[in-house]
Amino acid sequence: MNKVFLIGRLTRDPELRYTGSNIPVATFSLAVNRNFSNAAGEREADFINIVVWRKQAENVKNYLNQGSQVAIDGRIQTRSYDDQDGKKRYVTEVVADNVEFLGTKGSNQNQSNITPEMPQEMGPTPYDFGEATPSSKPTTTSTDNDPFADFGSKIEINDDELPF
Repeated sequence: MNKVFLIGRLTRDPELRYTGSNIPVATFSLAVNRNFSNAAGEREADFINIVVWRKQAENVKNYLNQGSQVAIDGRIQTRSYDDQDGKKRYVTEVVADNVEFLGTKGSNQNQSNITPEMPQEMGPTPYDFGEATPSSKPTTTSTDNDPFADFGSKIEINDDELPF
């Protein structure tokens, strides 16, 4: 079984790209605090590369930025590529199945300070992103309107009417 659950903060703004077949994919790095302190009494963090696909990728780009706190569940994936010198490089990343938005950087001041400038080399992407023109990008819907506005009147549920 390959399943990962993480809660952390984005170390940089998400990058959104489109594959050659116009599928959105976003990448970002997540700082996840360790459960223990080092010898100096400081808490350290792991910096984990995250990949998100399709509508969630667009939502991540539109609503998250550096410092946002998220919960992620997904799977670990390893891929390889040849660098400029012809050496084989390996990249391990988490492909997120679900991204839950938990808060912004200012919403919890008790978090330890994380240095977002830490280099996060993800290597070249294995996906053919090509050049997506604005007209070829998928359309997005606005979340400003009530998504249930056209479903009619409210429904009341009373526990006294249940048969059990």
